[in-house]
Amino acid sequence: MRSSWIFLPLVILRVVGAAPFAEYILAPKHRSIYPHEILAVDGDVQNTDALYHSGSSSTKFTGINSSVTLDFGKNIAGTVQFNIDSVTDSDQWLGFTFTESSMWISPYRCDSASSATYDDPLWFHIPSAGYYAAEKKRQRGGFRYMSIWHNSTGSLAIRDVSVNFTASPEMVDPSDYVGYFNSDSEKLNRVWYAGAYTNQLCSMDPAYGNALGIPGTDWYYNATVSTISTPSVFVSTNSLDGTKNGISSLFLLQQPDGRLPWAGVPFTRPGMFPFSFTYHLYSLLDLYYYHLFSGDDAYLLALWDQYKLALSWALQQIDDSDMANVTSTNDWLRSGMGGHNVEANAILYHILDVSISLASAVGDTGLTEHWLSTMQKIKSAVNARLWDPTQNLFYDNDMNQTESAVRPQDGNSWAIVSAIVSADRAAAISTSLMNRWVRPYGAPAPEAGATISLFATGFEIQAHYLAGHAERAVELIEFISLIEGYSTNGSLHYAPYDNDARVSHAHGWATGPTSPLTFYGAGIRLSSANGRTWLIQPMLGGLQRAQAGFQTPLGAFSAAWTSVGGSGVIGNFETPRGSSGTLILPAVDFTPALRGSGGRIDPSNTTSGVYTFTNLPGGMYLVGKA
Repeated sequence: MRSSWIFLPLVILRVVGAAPFAEYILAPKHRSIYPHEILAVDGDVQNTDALYHSGSSSTKFTGINSSVTLDFGKNIAGTVQFNIDSVTDSDQWLGFTFTESSMWISPYRCDSASSATYDDPLWFHIPSAGYYAAEKKRQRGGFRYMSIWHNSTGSLAIRDVSVNFTASPEMVDPSDYVGYFNSDSEKLNRVWYAGAYTNQLCSMDPAYGNALGIPGTDWYYNATVSTISTPSVFVSTNSLDGTKNGISSLFLLQQPDGRLPWAGVPFTRPGMFPFSFTYHLYSLLDLYYYHLFSGDDAYLLALWDQYKLALSWALQQIDDSDMANVTSTNDWLRSGMGGHNVEANAILYHILDVSISLASAVGDTGLTEHWLSTMQKIKSAVNARLWDPTQNLFYDNDMNQTESAVRPQDGNSWAIVSAIVSADRAAAISTSLMNRWVRPYGAPAPEAGATISLFATGFEIQAHYLAGHAERAVELIEFISLIEGYSTNGSLHYAPYDNDARVSHAHGWATGPTSPLTFYGAGIRLSSANGRTWLIQPMLGGLQRAQAGFQTPLGAFSAAWTSVGGSGVIGNFETPRGSSGTLILPAVDFTPALRGSGGRIDPSNTTSGVYTFTNLPGGMYLVGKA
């Protein structure tokens, strides 16, 4: 029988980390980063080339308003450091300014990392020669361009200007990824690694975070924070410290009634408890993800009673409509959050679903039947009361269902992600969302004005994959940038902000495409903690090839696929010994042949247009043509 199998030429990769694709990794191997090139010079500045070549040569600034703008070639983060070789007098001053966007390049001001319109320069008093370095609280997160402004009479000579890269502090080598992705699309490859790097830029020593309330003058970072975008972090660096720190910081501030805060200290403090219904639910979802990816049973068990209390509070908001009635307004800068909102109720439905899995993990299943019953009621109510059959989209809520009412991107995407809709309705939503795209800029989020929200777009990408339209997910990812948000006309204006200089160009919320490319594109998903059970289901969506891999404490997961005959694939995958799972392949014009260590394996069934292989033990498998 084996002689009748056809395996097209295919390299079986046992990749350890992302080393074979290192050309895409943006993170530096070393902490000292030097400028890439000189972008502009103003006034009397001599030997500027020395600013981006370390060594004994120095650059001389003479007179007031002499300046140089340096380009690091990509967004970085950290503290500036340099050596002064000589000064003509003891009253010399250097100002350093920083910006992510070329729109805000100026020797005299920074873009905004606070609520101020712009931030002032970081000033150094230079009374004598020697080594100078910014304090850690003066680190700057997210900048590509740095200007040096000499604002004194006389002159000074400077050399060895560099930035100490402070992002991703838990990693010895920030470029040492344990996960990887590669395909025949250069854009998708770049997006995957840009998402991974962006999450690194959004991680820092938690004692030195930006609390938004800092002044634009004499700015500093000293708030205790944690930034998380867990699934995309997991598939790339698998550095989950930030996730755990973030979860712990929020559960420490839980109210007696079960509510979790919208944000940690200093936003939440005695006498001030900002709250968001959706953020409350996302905090529960993060604990689920952390446990799924880490298998940290002890941490889950330690928080389990608080988790149940938080979920109980959310369920108490369900009224006689069988939907939660949202009274908080805080959300992701969207408008209209409130009432029987589709986004909030779809997320709540999903939280109940994952809570059943967590309850099983800790051996506390007494509420499972109640949660299942509540899920069914929410599902029926949302579909009956919020659906608009004229546009095949959900209304935002039941308070405004006029022709001009908002049919939100986030809520409709979440309806598919949460599986609160049927397959037919999911496909219809996918089509309606696609028909709203504003090419070449992306998918609009009408719930936030004339806005492209990369946060909401991350959920829409998942929705297209899950609705059976992987080709739409791939096309939408082709539009992606890693900016916080921008206008539907492509301009760098974010409608929820009145200050464009504040918009982040390296935002963790924009990293949504990274994990779906691994989980759905290459098709490697964990079904239980650590991947003790798994699902392999590739969805190439028009790609000719795709491969990915990551690690859990149980071991390495990998898959590599080549497109054959439309939606058909051949390839290989490997999962850890001791695990088990399911393989799902599309039913096409050839019968896929699966071979493992024990020989050929027949599909368990071929219903619903797919070949399904169940109860597969962990190990290496080949998929070819029978």
